[in-house]
Formats: sequence, structure tokens, C-alpha cells
Amino acid sequence: MVTAVRHLGPNWYASVMGTAIVATAGAGLPGHLPGLRTACTAVWALSLALLLALLAARTLHWTHHRDQARADLLDPATAPFYGCLAMALLAVGGATLVVGQDWIGVRAAVLLDAVLFAVGTVVGLAAAVAVPYLMAVRHHVHPSEATPVWLLPVVAPMVSAALGPLLVPHLPAGQARATLLLACFAMFGLSLLATLLMLPLVFARLVAGGPLPLGPVPGFPQGPPSGRTTGNLEQALALTPTLFLVLGPLGQSTTAVGKFADFAPGVVPAAYAQGFGLLAVLYGVPVMGFALLWFGLATAHVVRARRRGMGFAMTWWAFTFPVGTCVTGAEALARHTGLAVYDGLAVVLYGVLVAAWATAAVHTAKGLLSGELLAGPRTAAVALRPVTARTT
Repeated sequence: MVTAVRHLGPNWYASVMGTAIVATAGAGLPGHLPGLRTACTAVWALSLALLLALLAARTLHWTHHRDQARADLLDPATAPFYGCLAMALLAVGGATLVVGQDWIGVRAAVLLDAVLFAVGTVVGLAAAVAVPYLMAVRHHVHPSEATPVWLLPVVAPMVSAALGPLLVPHLPAGQARATLLLACFAMFGLSLLATLLMLPLVFARLVAGGPLPLGPVPGFPQGPPSGRTTGNLEQALALTPTLFLVLGPLGQSTTAVGKFADFAPGVVPAAYAQGFGLLAVLYGVPVMGFALLWFGLATAHVVRARRRGMGFAMTWWAFTFPVGTCVTGAEALARHTGLAVYDGLAVVLYGVLVAAWATAAVHTAKGLLSGELLAGPRTAAVALRPVTARTT
């Protein structure tokens, strides 16, 4: 067991995030499909079990393989995935309060969510500072190496912003509620501005540097650890699913402003509450429009990559959580605009989310059983050949 976790990277927390969002997003769908809430609660229980298992495995990783853990932290392709730890904690905590309370009770759900939210927020804020700092002083990255993975650490505070308001009604009225709500609004701004700084680098890299960013794929068997100069077609293409990560800050920020509007009345002055209501629509509608544009662009790239031989890698989990945030964003817009079109959008995107989750889960289970996903670089039989930044 100790040997098996040597190459278990922080990117594995994406499977927890992707599982938890299935539960949270499903609970907010329009209508009352029989059995849906029970199914969502079961998925929440699975996400909690996965989180506990990964926390234990990653503890073994840091205890017995500190050299590899430090190498991951200093690897520009792997370090951003430390934002996934924070988002996994937050996603499971939010799902606990949304559907988990059905099985464990409201009091236990609030307590568990409060703990996971507090720890996840601290870890997320630390990652949002530490990872960009390492990129500047240790990683020495070049703009031509930009990938959507760079967004992960700065998106974590946005997840806190979107899920924190769920705890507001459970705090004492007055200062405590207003402080938490405005703290979430501050994290919304922090993450949004950081995303706006990172996203142009990603888009410029995609347009000017070619459709297939180079870089190693943590959790996927590959050759030499440095993916900057060597690799193979499958490795390069396996990064294409990370284009869906851009949907994360878009969908999550739309969800966040919707939550602010939901919980602001009675917590902050009426004028502020009204402002949050306006923000939910005036911000959410155009951002969701851009999210749909990016969804189409990312899908086109994935189809292209698949036709050129892209195999499964852990990056396929990028198809889950970011899409799930768009589902919750569409649900928020449906509440605040009253338009049925957003209900329909939420249902369609949820269908995509469930299909993506099932596909990623099945392939991950197969990879674990075969040992392929936890294989080290030297044991993985991958034929290497040079690739260029632009593959046509």
C-alpha cells in the first residue's frame, strides 16, 4: 500500500470534486423526479468516502514519499493541483448541507460542513498565494507553457464564495451572518480578479501556441518527468480535457452571485440585498453566455483530440466539476430570472455531467484495478517520441 501511493498526486482530489458536484447539482434541478434526491444523497456518501480514502492515502504519500511530494510541489505541471484539495473539502462539505442532512440530520450536517468549509477555505487561500508565488520564484514558467491547470489554485476561493452562504442561516443573527456573507463576497472578488489575470494567458497560449499544450499529466503513465521537451501524442492530447477547467470559475462565480442574492435579505441592509439581486442577473447572464461559448470551443478541441488517439487520463475528471458548476449556475439564473430556458439548460448540462462522471469513474476504477494509473514513470511502458507545441 505504501509503495502504491508514491505516484498518487493531488490531482486525484478531482475525482472527489466531480462526485460531490453530481449530488449538489442534482438536488437543485427543477421538478421532483422520484428517487433523484435519494440517488444524490447516495452519491454524496460516496464522495465523502472517497475524500476520507484519499486523505488517508495522501497522508501515507507525504509520510513515506516526501521526496516525491516535494518534487510534485516544485513541478509547475503538478503544483496547481494542490487547489483540488481545498475544492474537494469544500465540495463535500457543501453537498453535506444540501443533501447529506437527509441521512445524518441537520445538526451533524452543519457541523461537518462548517469543519470542511473552514479547512477548505484556509487551504484554498494558502494555495491561491503559495502556488503563484512558486510559479514566480521557483517554477520559472514561460507564457508558452500556460494551460488551464494554472487556474486551479485561484479558483478555490470562488468555491468557498459559492458554498459559504449555505452556512449563513445557521449562524447567530447580526454580525456573524453579515461577516460570513461579505467574506464570501470578498473571496468572490479575490478569485475573479485572479482568474481574469490568468485566463488571457491561457487563451493566448491556445490561439497562438496551438491546440495541444505540452506538459506532464499527473496520475497518467508517462516517460521522463519533464514534459516540456519530450512526450508522445497521447500525453499531449491528454491535456486537452483541461480546457473544461475554464468553465469552473465561470459557473462557480455565477453560482456564487446567485447564492449571495438568496441569503442576503435580512442579513445585510436592504439596499445591499437588492444590489446582490441585480448582480445575480446582470453578472450571471453574460458570464453564463461566455461559459457556453467556451463549452463549445473546449468540446471541439476534445473531439479533435479523441479522433487523434487521445486515451483516458485522470485529466478526464475535468469534464465533471466544471460542468457541474455550470449546472448550479444555470439553476441560480433560473431562480432569479424566472426563465424556463435556464431550467432546461440546467437539465441538459446535468445529463452531460452524469455521463462524464460515469465515464471517468469507470475508467478510473479500471485503471486502479490494473495498476496503470498508479504506475511510476519508469514502470509505464510508453514509447516516447518528440512532439512540437503545435500538432495539426
